[in-house]
Amino acid sequence: MRQNDPGYQNPDNHTETDTEGLNQNKQGTGDGIQTDWSGKRAEESGENSVQKDSRRRRSLLSRVHIRKIDLNPQSPGEEEEEAGGRRNTELVAVTYFFIVLLLLLTVWIGYLEIFKRDDLNSNINNTKKAGTSGNVIRGSILTGDGTVLASTSIDGDGNETRSYPYSNIFAHVIGYASNGSAGLEAEENYDLMSSHTSLLSQIQSKDDGKKVQGDNVIVTLNPSLQQTAYYALGSYKGAVVVMEPDSGKILAMVSKPDFDPNTISTQWENLVADSSSGVLLNRATQGLYPPGSTFKMLTTLAYLREHPSDYTQFSWDCTGSLSRGDVTITCYHGEQHGQEDLTAAFRNSCNTAFADIGLNLKDNALRNVAEDFLFNSKLPTDIQSSQSVFKLTKNSSDGEKMTTAIGQGDTLVTPLHMAMVTSTIANGGIMMRPYLVDQIKSSEGDTVSKNNPSIYKKLMTPDEAQTITQFMEATVTSGTAQALSGAGYSVAGKTGSAEHDIDGGGTGTHSWFCGFSNVDDPDIVVAVIAEDAGTGSAVAVPIAKQIFDAYYGG
Repeated sequence: MRQNDPGYQNPDNHTETDTEGLNQNKQGTGDGIQTDWSGKRAEESGENSVQKDSRRRRSLLSRVHIRKIDLNPQSPGEEEEEAGGRRNTELVAVTYFFIVLLLLLTVWIGYLEIFKRDDLNSNINNTKKAGTSGNVIRGSILTGDGTVLASTSIDGDGNETRSYPYSNIFAHVIGYASNGSAGLEAEENYDLMSSHTSLLSQIQSKDDGKKVQGDNVIVTLNPSLQQTAYYALGSYKGAVVVMEPDSGKILAMVSKPDFDPNTISTQWENLVADSSSGVLLNRATQGLYPPGSTFKMLTTLAYLREHPSDYTQFSWDCTGSLSRGDVTITCYHGEQHGQEDLTAAFRNSCNTAFADIGLNLKDNALRNVAEDFLFNSKLPTDIQSSQSVFKLTKNSSDGEKMTTAIGQGDTLVTPLHMAMVTSTIANGGIMMRPYLVDQIKSSEGDTVSKNNPSIYKKLMTPDEAQTITQFMEATVTSGTAQALSGAGYSVAGKTGSAEHDIDGGGTGTHSWFCGFSNVDDPDIVVAVIAEDAGTGSAVAVPIAKQIFDAYYGG
């Protein structure tokens, strides 16, 4: 037997596997069974050596536990390095996140400083300039020709008094600077309380224990036109706006009832208590009125856009009234205009013709035009103003469509806004941004900043503007504004009689006129509203004529 061979070595002594079970098996077979690894037959077994070897191998494999060997072992130091790498990655991500936030904040601050500086500085809610009142004498408000509209004087005891030489005439547009502030006094507060006098002057004032003089605000207002508009409006509540259509400069802005800014402190309680008359309200920019027939300028534009090639074929037989459901539209005093084309319907301000146009316009056609002209939007100006209102939708009733088309219903507009609409027509379809401040100058006369005319947007084509201008000319030569014809200047315009409900019952009528002079090369636009004054022809047109006459020296 090989087991008795002195040179025999049991292979079990050299395995790297766990042989505990194998040794137990061998010990259990010590009763004469001999193991032969060469595959020879065992002496005490009758089994075939191959079969026995196969059985033994299966038994061994079922009991052997294989040790797993990591071919890429990591030391503790390497594991710590890997964890540290993960922490570094997270730290880098957080760092980049805060860097991006810092960059965004820097861009935002830069945007505010470059593009929004003036808006923030002049905002009436910005009180940071209040702290400089002990160092700066409030600057003056002047017209381009040097006329003083507001100034500060100092008596021997150092007491300051704000004075308004024209008293009530510029009351709303210039405003006041005591008991709060309003008008340009509020909007230009930052500039009035800033000083760009020379360094030498500032040092001298400091050495003398005096305040430095604030900068002066130079406005676009024309004193002559302002006074004319003020007296022409007379005792009527209402407003007048005069502007240049090709620049956007406001030449006159009147609102009544008014107040004397020189006595604002002593009269404050009375003015605030008189809520019914709205004395402190600037009706030119914040008063909301139904536009009446002046809105027909926009209704006409909507019709032209739907009928660009056949609007000249428009035909309407006016019988004085038009009914749909429970709504009846009538022409003024039930007048029957008979057969009309579009020019005649416009110059006659025929309500039934335009009510019919409103019924037949496509869904949202009139709304689209109105919103193009900034109804339901903020006006593109630094002048504080109310937002005009247009409510007609595609789901509105026939009655609402008819009343809206003639400037009634729920539509509301400010006089400034109507002046801008008229200016757009006069300016060939381009709306300019209206403005009141021409430039800022130091007390020594050096220019600090200057405003230039700025286009808001092209809102209509030159052909559309020219067509509506022709209709407006016809209104003056042979229509509802004939009182403006025959002067030494040409005028194109539109009258309006806007009905409104009166508190306590009944109906009142506001008198409107919007138009421009020197039609071929327009000079000025005039928008007038006189509250509860009747028809546009009766009151607003004569007011406008006085302003045109004053401009041309008549």
